[in-house]
This record gives sequence, structure tokens and C-alpha cells, in this order.
Amino acid sequence: MSTAALFGLCSAALIALGLYGLMTHPHPLRKILASNLLSSGVFLFFGVIANRGAGNGFAGDPVPHAMVITGIVVAFSATALAVALVLRLYEVSGTADLGVETPRPDKEAAPR
Repeated sequence: MSTAALFGLCSAALIALGLYGLMTHPHPLRKILASNLLSSGVFLFFGVIANRGAGNGFAGDPVPHAMVITGIVVAFSATALAVALVLRLYEVSGTADLGVETPRPDKEAAPR
């Protein structure tokens, strides 16, 4: 088994675990973690495709690697925003679940 095939299988496993986590877990922090797994698998897969073309004698193209680095930065920013939103949800509602809204007993419910 070649290294490209091994990394391709690892990226497929990361993508599958991320999709499974997004579909099955209702808790927002677990969904954030699952989306990070999914994006890591996509980045790894994109890197494997870029390196495999360069390994077959084609000229190496730095654009896919630059796109992966940019994607990592965007994914980090989106994760930070999502965690900040979950923390704000916890401050307002007293729970981090996205299910039934139950206001905190020490605060009045905000008018809608």
C-alpha cells in the first residue's frame, strides 16, 4: 500500500467520523468538534491529491497547499466564533443545548 493510499484512507475515515458526529450528536460543542474532524479530513484529502499529482511527474503546484493553509485559518476562525456563540448561549439560557429553551431562574425571560 502506498503512502498516498494510506493518507487517502485516513482522510476518508476522518470525513466519515465528522459526518457521523454531525448527524448524531445534538450538543453544539460536539458538533463543532465533528465539523473540525470533517474539515481536517477534507484538508488531508486535498493535500494527498496535490502531492500525488506532483509525485507522478507533473510539475508541483503550490496553489493547493496555499488553499489548504487558508482553509485551516478559516476553519480556526469559524471554530472560535462557534465556541463564542455557544458560550453566549450558555450565558443567556443557562444551558448549551439547542433543544427546548428553559430560562434561568435568576433572570427574567427576555421579551421576544
